[in-house]
Amino acid sequence: MTITHPDPPTDEQVKALVALLAASSDAIVAQAVAALDRSHEAHYEAAGPEVATARLAAMCQLVQTCLDTRDLVPMIDHATLVANERFDAGFDIREVQRAFHVLEEAIWDRVIADTPADRLAQGLGMVGTVLGAGRDALARTYVSRASQHHVASLDLSALFRGGR
Repeated sequence: MTITHPDPPTDEQVKALVALLAASSDAIVAQAVAALDRSHEAHYEAAGPEVATARLAAMCQLVQTCLDTRDLVPMIDHATLVANERFDAGFDIREVQRAFHVLEEAIWDRVIADTPADRLAQGLGMVGTVLGAGRDALARTYVSRASQHHVASLDLSALFRGGR
């Protein structure tokens, strides 16, 4: 079986996606904040919608920057910093991952609605690549920190105790 890969995105495709995200960023962030609010994550509820809005807006801008520069390092650095800050603040990794997920879902909805079908795979792939790099850095950092401490959300010992 031969697997074919799409051509890398052209400068025009990247610019079009960045322009779409820039023009839609307020709606994207509003959708992501609403989804995060519906999740009832304790730390995000305690911080309030203004904090969530600011954080998600910054991350949406960061996605645009990474796409525009074709550089994942800013997202990786941001996710590493967020992982360390949220770990120290007692956030469960699930809470932090949810913020990445709701933003990606909101971006995908906008890309699907406003991107021609022949460019859809490229657009979704570019967004997924940037946020995927962030999620990976977040998880690696969080797991590294958690391996040095007992964290209930990562306690898998019950799976290996035997019995039922």
